[in-house]
Order: sequence, then C-alpha cells, then structure tokens
Amino acid sequence: MKLNIAYPATGLQKTVEIDDDKKLLPFFDKRMGAEVSGDTLGDEFKGYVFKVSGGNDKQGFPMMQGVLSNQRVRLLFHKGMKCYRQRRTGEFKRKSVRGCVVGPDLAVLDLVVLKKGAEEVPGLTDGNKPRRLGPKRASGIRKLFNLQKDDDVTKFVIGREFERKGKQVTRRPRIQRLITSTRLQHKRRVESLKKKHFAAGKEAAKNYAQMCEDFHKQQKEARASELAKKKKELAKKKAAKEAAAAPKAAPAPKAAAPKTAAKSAPKKK
Repeated sequence: MKLNIAYPATGLQKTVEIDDDKKLLPFFDKRMGAEVSGDTLGDEFKGYVFKVSGGNDKQGFPMMQGVLSNQRVRLLFHKGMKCYRQRRTGEFKRKSVRGCVVGPDLAVLDLVVLKKGAEEVPGLTDGNKPRRLGPKRASGIRKLFNLQKDDDVTKFVIGREFERKGKQVTRRPRIQRLITSTRLQHKRRVESLKKKHFAAGKEAAKNYAQMCEDFHKQQKEARASELAKKKKELAKKKAAKEAAAAPKAAPAPKAAAPKTAAKSAPKKK
C-alpha cells in the first residue's frame, strides 16, 4: 500500500510504499478523520501523529466520508455531494464509491501530519515550499499573518513577480470582503433605498386601498340609484295596469231643473 503523507507546515508531500501489512495494522478499521500514531511505520516516523484524510482502492474508486463501510457501494449522487460534479442541470447519477473505513483492499492511503516527531523525514519536514499564491479574502490574510482588526491588510497581500518585456512586474490579487469607506457608503445607500422603496410601497398600497374603497362606494351608489329608478318605474306600471283593469262606472243621471211657474204679466185696468 502507498501512503501519501502531507505536511501543511512546509507545504511538502511524500509518498511511501509499505508492503508489510503488520506495519499497517493500526490503520485498519479506522475511519476518515481518525488520528493514528505512526510509530509502527518505522523509526523515522516515531512520535508522528497522522490523520486519515482519504484514499483510493485498487480500482481507483475514492473513499467517501460518511459511508460507514470498508467496501465499495453504489450511491445516487446529486449536485452538492462529494465525489461528484454535476454535468447537466438537475442531473442525478448513480456512482460507485469506497466506504470511509480503512481496509487492506486500498491501494493508496492519504495521511496528514498533525504532530511532528523527533526526527526529520527527508523530503517532508526538512524543506520548505513557499506558497505561490496567498489568500485573497481579508479574513484569510488576517489569519495567515495573525493580524488584528485595525491592521491594514493591504500591506500583507502576497503577490507574484515575473518579467514581462524586460521589466519586472508584480501582480497582487484584489482583496475580497474588505470593509472600506466606499463599501460602507454603498451599504448605507442600499439601506436608504430599501427604506424609500418600503415607504413608497406602503403609500402606494394605501392609495390603492382608498381608490378601491371610493370605486366600490360609487358602484354601490350607482346600483342603489338604478334600483330605486327601477322600483319607481315598476310602481308606475303597476298603477297603470290596475287602473286599466278596473271596471268603468256608469255616468250619474243629470238632475232635472225644478219647474217654476211663469209669472203672468199684470193686467191692465
């Protein structure tokens, strides 16, 4: 079995091939993330403490954290899962992965040095490989150089130097998530716009509600007026119908004028 041993302090990595399974017995049945002593690997690794970070079996299938098995299993993968990269939107795919329990069927086992022993390991702890690129995020730069919140992180950005057209050029990355006066001003402006939009939306909703209320009131009044008009017309029609249906009464006889005696003219004597 091959052991890929990485030492983050120096940035170096070394591959060691071990054929004796007795030396690997402390690693068997350990899960990914477990800490194992390296005393059984040889005198040069006495005092070293390793962490199991992964591995591959003899067919090249990678170990997957969370699969509590020492053999290969087939799982249905989707976007966001480890050991899988989505090629199409919404794609699901069933793949084979190796469980996270270390066993003798592994071809490569990845280890990370957590604690350094007394002796130096050639090619792993005796050298130093500088980082070509440094962190871009402001919090990452502070963490790397142990800076305080008030320190200027722009002075600690790791750049790279190269030659272009006979001139020495230095390139530094743009710092991400850096809190500046411009950023604070932009944040205040965004908050102000949010408040204005909220107030404008509230006022528009109020005006719309008032408009709806006035419209319903007008509709109600128009409906009431129309109903009153219809009732009046129906009443007129009903009265006319009743008048037409009633029998006509015979006209009353005219009263005879009283006869008066005609006055005779006085006789002449």
